[in-house]
Amino acid sequence: MKNIKFINRLNQSNIIPWLFLAPALILLTIFLFIPILSLIYLSFTNGSLVSQKWIGLANYKRLLIDQDFRQIIFNTFYFAMATIIPSILIPLGLSILLNQKIILRGFFRTAYFIPSITSLVAMGLGFRWLFQNNGPINQLLSQLNINPIPWLNSTIWAMPVLIIFSTWRQIGFNLVVFLAGLQTIPKNHYEAAELDGAKFWAKLWYITLPGLKPTLIFTTITTAIFTFRSFEQVYIITNGGPSNSTNILAYYIYEEAFRQFNFGYAAASTSILLIIAFILVSIQLIIWKE
Repeated sequence: MKNIKFINRLNQSNIIPWLFLAPALILLTIFLFIPILSLIYLSFTNGSLVSQKWIGLANYKRLLIDQDFRQIIFNTFYFAMATIIPSILIPLGLSILLNQKIILRGFFRTAYFIPSITSLVAMGLGFRWLFQNNGPINQLLSQLNINPIPWLNSTIWAMPVLIIFSTWRQIGFNLVVFLAGLQTIPKNHYEAAELDGAKFWAKLWYITLPGLKPTLIFTTITTAIFTFRSFEQVYIITNGGPSNSTNILAYYIYEEAFRQFNFGYAAASTSILLIIAFILVSIQLIIWKE
């Protein structure tokens, strides 16, 4: 009887929900909140491995006047926007197609998803080989009487190579998510629309897209986060070149921290990346009214 009264008191005081949440909150505190706070503190120091000296906003002031950093920010947004849009639209269209009863539907679903589970290093090396000066892409262009393009040595074409690679890798993951989202839309909605004489585009606009709204929010946010933290493809394919044209924020942070050993400056750059990601996600949630 005493145990029942004790449990009732716990329920009334809302302690039990917090007890269930405690393990997750402890892990988040240790592996997320404390590292973020440590990062922010480091950004206000000289970042020395021997002794950290408080220097205030010096690292952030340096970021504001650094022309290379301005180029990095431009590259990052160019790379992100050019990757996010096709990474949403292409798998959305493919998922609608593969959700129909077509031949080899299972094969195509698997084929599109394979890049998402394949080693990023292996795929990056493959893309570097494809787009090198004497690689298969330029050989194909030569056969079509088109002048070869110095893909990875051109400040114009190097970034599109990274965008193609990143989009291609992201398509499979988003495709599976969209397919799962399509399964949640009741089929009787489509049947009722067909009885009313609705065509494909009407069903897409009034049933499919509204039904996929939570899925669209999830894929847009996750794709944005994955894109802004992209590092491996730059490291493997271009190393930020040529002439800094493919150097994006995640790779720039790596260079400053582990090549130049400017840990305080790298921490300030990481804080900027964190702020950008937070603002971007907030804007997306406001647009979707979530």
